[in-house]
Amino acid sequence: MEKFKPKKHLGQHFLTDLSIAENIAKAVKGHFGVKKVLEIGAGMGVLTDFLLAEDWDLYLVEIDKDSIQYLHKKYPDLGNKIIEADFLKADFVSIMEGPYVIAGNFPYNISSQIFFKVLEQRNQVTEVVCMLQKEVAQRIASPKGNKEYGILSVMLQAFYDIEYLFSVPPEVFNPPPKVNSGVIRLTRNGVGKLDCDEKKFFKVVKQAFSTRRKTLRNCLKPFGVSESLNQDPILDKRAEQLDVQEFIGLTQKLQESWNQ
Repeated sequence: MEKFKPKKHLGQHFLTDLSIAENIAKAVKGHFGVKKVLEIGAGMGVLTDFLLAEDWDLYLVEIDKDSIQYLHKKYPDLGNKIIEADFLKADFVSIMEGPYVIAGNFPYNISSQIFFKVLEQRNQVTEVVCMLQKEVAQRIASPKGNKEYGILSVMLQAFYDIEYLFSVPPEVFNPPPKVNSGVIRLTRNGVGKLDCDEKKFFKVVKQAFSTRRKTLRNCLKPFGVSESLNQDPILDKRAEQLDVQEFIGLTQKLQESWNQ
């Protein structure tokens, strides 16, 4: 089959090291016994080959027309499981019909947006195994207290257990990206609903990290903190010092403060 060149505007970097592709495929566990796997950005099928070898009920989503044609020729048996679509815009709640796992070498320019969509579909997406820019991977997996810890860390760790699996150097891609890569696994935890208003929780987290060097007392001023809450020692901390449970507690306190 005729191969094609990676497209810069789509952020395509094709993995050339088969052992890394195999390790990513083997990292997919099928959490909660889920068999359906959606590979985001299948490209030329380097990871796809190993996912098929692991015998998952595999679906592919790809936005690039050249890739779609190539994948249909390479995997004729997959048929309409090869989906030409933008993952960020398509309705995968309907397409996948029930729980599913996400795998893939994510385009680095949209990886954060992919995770925000995962959050929206967290009751369907039981697991994510992916490669992305190392800094972003470390940020997502980082515990509180680290300089990498941020908005995405807190939001995803509220609903997923996250493991940083291994790092990947630039030279195993065509073309090599200008950054190192990292592979992480997100596994859905048992949290169905947070012990606070979730929309307010997300707003509090975003505001808290908006000026991360400042204390929470200063960061949260726009929210109108009550006099009693203003005396709480938690507001002497910075956002990176709070874990998920502490952010939930802070949101509860703010809600009480707003209701006074």
